[in-house]
Amino acid sequence: MNKPGTQVLDLPDHGVKTKHTDRGTLVFDPVRRKWLALTPEEWVRQHVINYLMVDLACPISILGVETPLQLNGLAKRADIVIFGNEGKPVALIECKAPTVRIGTRTFEQAARYNSVFKVRYLMITNGLKHFCCSVDHERSAVDFLPRLPQFDDMKRG
Repeated sequence: MNKPGTQVLDLPDHGVKTKHTDRGTLVFDPVRRKWLALTPEEWVRQHVINYLMVDLACPISILGVETPLQLNGLAKRADIVIFGNEGKPVALIECKAPTVRIGTRTFEQAARYNSVFKVRYLMITNGLKHFCCSVDHERSAVDFLPRLPQFDDMKRG
């Protein structure tokens, strides 16, 4: 039986840590090294973080969670940014709650964020559906991929 606020996702289960407290159910974020309120979006984000570290061999030290950015003078936050050589961003991942339909607005949000980061790889997920693509900024072309590449391939560009 699932804990409140959790759902079986289409992502590997590498043991996302949760605990119940008087403040409600919390989930541990290994990147930020703290316990956070367990929301449906945070549940997805933590599964993606574990997927990146375990399955794609992304070192925890190169992951940015809720990475700040300035967009048209407004402060925004990207869910997950993967950094490569010399701290240059190589991938951007936007996470939504499983109940959120991934549509045009979600892709437009990721594209706006990528106008700042200019990464090659994008992933948008609600934990049940995932869209990954490679962005060629010189040609203004986007190619959809079945999944994100391994970290070593991402950082090579």
